[in-house]
Amino acid sequence: MGRVIAFANQKGGVAKTTSTLNLAVAFAERGLGVLMIDLDPQGNLTMSQGLNPDTIERSMFDVLVHRLPITEIIQSCEVDLAVSSIDLAGAELALSSMIGRERALDKALLPVRDSYDYIMIDTPPSLGLLTINAFVASDGVIVPVQCEYLSLRGLVQLENTLAMVRENLNPRVEIEGILPTMYDARTLHSREAIDILEENFGDLVFETRIRKTIRYAEAPVKGLSVLKYDPSGEAAALYRDLAKEVLNGAKTRKHA
Repeated sequence: MGRVIAFANQKGGVAKTTSTLNLAVAFAERGLGVLMIDLDPQGNLTMSQGLNPDTIERSMFDVLVHRLPITEIIQSCEVDLAVSSIDLAGAELALSSMIGRERALDKALLPVRDSYDYIMIDTPPSLGLLTINAFVASDGVIVPVQCEYLSLRGLVQLENTLAMVRENLNPRVEIEGILPTMYDARTLHSREAIDILEENFGDLVFETRIRKTIRYAEAPVKGLSVLKYDPSGEAAALYRDLAKEVLNGAKTRKHA
């Protein structure tokens, strides 16, 4: 079965969507079958592939709430994408009265898990029911963290939520890795943030540092990943490095 990875951090603006898209495309470049899932009502992942969430008629909302087969909302982009729309904002409320509400996504993915090597979920900036659904469906969680002191503080809350999910709903989910983003090697603050991360999380911190560059903002305007927008640039190279790290981690787990 395909490995499911959620990208999560309750703080917004930490490059969750950027990381979901570009790591997915880096995997696809290596010949892996990848499905992305846009679980954020803001629809940034959907928009970053040139689609308009406001005009999408059926989306992840219908999959979670009305049990529509996920295959009906998958669009073929740089990699396959299960799209989001503004309706998804009402999903938490609609799900809250349903039995088994935390497992809606897990069940929806069952028919397609064998069709992909990796399924990657972009979550909203909160630890609400949509993110819990992502954790219950996932094998691993990648946590993008902006290289700033205040960004590091939310990690404890995220860890506590994951521990509760492990205890009650999905014993296999674990932090796959912590990804430092918006790194600026010229500033002492960025370097200190990395030191604090490594002090607290050790080997969980990826060696790849996603640096600050305008390329990450320019690419979605064209509806492209950075790897397609500027294939030979540093921004693309960093996500290829990350792909290598994640895949090496998967190999290590297999042989452990």
